[in-house]
Amino acid sequence: MNKNTSFPFPIPSLPVNKVGIVLGSMILGEWVVNDLIHIPAGGVALITATAGAWFLSRSSKGSFKAPMTVKGWISRCNEVLAQFQTLEGEEEYSINSQKRENDLEQITQRSNPQSLALVSTLSNGLPEINTFKEAIAGPIPVKLSWLPSSLPIQNDFWKYPTNLFEKDSILYYLPLPLRAVDLIWLEKVPLDQPSWILVTWEDSSSWNEHHKALLSQLPDRWNNRVLQWNGQNEQIKDVLTPVRRYLEQPGKNLDLTRQRLLSRLHSSWQSDLELLRREKFRVIQNRSQWLVAGAVFASPVPTTDLLSVAVVNGLMIQEMGKLWACNIDPNLLKAVARQLALAALAQGVVEWSGQALLGVAKLHGGTWIAAGSMQALSAAYLTRVVGRSMADWMALNNGVSQPDLELLHHQAPELVSKAAASEKVDWNSFIQQANEWLKDTINDPKQQLGLG
Repeated sequence: MNKNTSFPFPIPSLPVNKVGIVLGSMILGEWVVNDLIHIPAGGVALITATAGAWFLSRSSKGSFKAPMTVKGWISRCNEVLAQFQTLEGEEEYSINSQKRENDLEQITQRSNPQSLALVSTLSNGLPEINTFKEAIAGPIPVKLSWLPSSLPIQNDFWKYPTNLFEKDSILYYLPLPLRAVDLIWLEKVPLDQPSWILVTWEDSSSWNEHHKALLSQLPDRWNNRVLQWNGQNEQIKDVLTPVRRYLEQPGKNLDLTRQRLLSRLHSSWQSDLELLRREKFRVIQNRSQWLVAGAVFASPVPTTDLLSVAVVNGLMIQEMGKLWACNIDPNLLKAVARQLALAALAQGVVEWSGQALLGVAKLHGGTWIAAGSMQALSAAYLTRVVGRSMADWMALNNGVSQPDLELLHHQAPELVSKAAASEKVDWNSFIQQANEWLKDTINDPKQQLGLG
């Protein structure tokens, strides 16, 4: 390439040997098929797509794990704080950073005593508070939050008070028969928060039958977590034995609570980061789709279009990986992008966009005379959809999940479908951008493709 040749955006170095082999094979393959076997161009595209699907869908492995210790979570949270500094403006970061650091310190500085909360939608039938305190009393001090009738029976959001998640454990008093409102609240109890259900049932001889009936209506997590009380104060201490045994390990319990709260704080911060990332992703997405369009528009051989799209999309994925601060093996990111691209092709994203563009062409005939423009704009839209689905995947798998390519194989169609639906909402904007890009390309192709 001439030293004076310039591109509007930096392009990192590519593995020339691999690209050369693939490009050479594609060009040679087209010559063999067209000149020796005489298969029509449509057949060439089908063969190329089939070969590409086989190559791109080869398995790849990679993993990352959520922290398993308080120290690990603190380190992860500090990494997120650094990401805010990168994505937020200086003034905005200065305002928000102190509160975030205080929230983090408040969790890490938690200490004895442990806390147990009793919650319910009503208070009828419960033992007296002093009797309950004596029942859970032991050598280890426990702070009891007595909150009967704290949960409303009608609620627009069905959210527990924030301070309830800070308790080391929860005891939910459940009146029988089971009501829908109680089932909703029980399903909202975090899976990682130690919890039990306390029910009043006076007839012990019929308890087994009713116990089985109750468990059949509850999520599996409550198996072996339902405590039956006959309503007599003298029995409540024996009933609460499992809770008391749990409270005998304060060090372990407080440590697990810190981890749980740090995980929630981390998730909250990630949600805030996601809003910032989506803003910056739009810039990457818009730039990448027109780079792809330019590469396809300028491609001298039709079968190299797939390679051009793959290369520029690869650059987009690299930038997105940095934006989402992915600590994921680059090969895994490539495999994810491949799965999503294949899913998009299988769902006909290119065909759909091509048909839509043909409809627009009737209204803008004068600007659609350049050869390859339809392919270029369809490739741009494919890049847009794949980029959006990749952003959604990164958001879902950021920080605490372990990516599974086998699971992704099943998730990819839904991710792509949602991404395509979201981008169709903004289709008019894309058409407007496409018209502007195409007019500029036809009027001054070197300038538009970065060759001027």
